[in-house]
Amino acid sequence: MTEMALLPSGLGEVPSPIPVVVYGEDISADDLQRATFFVPIYMGPEANLALMNRMPRLHTCQMLTAGFENALPHLPSGARLYNAAGVHDASTAELAVGLIIANLRGIDEAARDMKLGMWRHRQLPALADKQVLIIGAGGVGEAIRRRLEPFEAEIIMVGRTARAGVSASSELDALLPLADVVILAIPLDDVTTGMVDATFLGRMKDGALLVNVARGRVVRSDDLLAELASGRIRASLDVTDPEPLPVEHPLWSVPGLLVTPHLGGNSSAFLPRARRLVEGQLDRLGRGDPLINQVS
Repeated sequence: MTEMALLPSGLGEVPSPIPVVVYGEDISADDLQRATFFVPIYMGPEANLALMNRMPRLHTCQMLTAGFENALPHLPSGARLYNAAGVHDASTAELAVGLIIANLRGIDEAARDMKLGMWRHRQLPALADKQVLIIGAGGVGEAIRRRLEPFEAEIIMVGRTARAGVSASSELDALLPLADVVILAIPLDDVTTGMVDATFLGRMKDGALLVNVARGRVVRSDDLLAELASGRIRASLDVTDPEPLPVEHPLWSVPGLLVTPHLGGNSSAFLPRARRLVEGQLDRLGRGDPLINQVS
């Protein structure tokens, strides 16, 4: 039997050297039996990932997200998992900068004041001259750094290990008290889950801003809630735990918090980059070359 790829309809047209079946909500039993290369729906339901359990020939799952932990329970034995590293760097970095500026300069508060016809002129913090700590020196972290450089801020990158231009995560205890802005751009794994806890937050300086464009579970929500309620720090979150954030959750009403509903990667920049990634992977598969971005 020949190779056969299952691609979601939202991805658009993707040229391929192997046969492609474009699927919507339903996939035929025959297509599931034939599929060897599967692209799940971007941020789709768990049921879409569970379809892999019905693909006996599957050898490749290509995610459209950088995160992949939700696919692991459904990945068949022997199949390989690839993420979308690089696809969301531009969009996520752009949002991270927006979240910083909006929170520091009170743009979210000004938007609420508009509805009341309220004019509140005041002096607010600038990004210029601030020390910004970017935790995560991968593609997203680097993209954020490049976009922040023109803002006249001092930028410190932190990765798992030290290298040129990057400090090691073991130095965080010393770096956190100095940072005016702390940006989380790290993957979710056993080490980073719950990393931002009461101890981490307690080391942040008074008035500092925490920005999370990583994963919600990197931050312990109860610990962050306590710090925000005290007014000691501020935060901008594109991801939360739980997610979506329930309407009754106390985070909605604490001061100093700006929340966006996981908008990081989902911009007009996403689809062309996603198509290029999938097309490139299918070309490699057709040529018998190794695929990129393997995570499992």
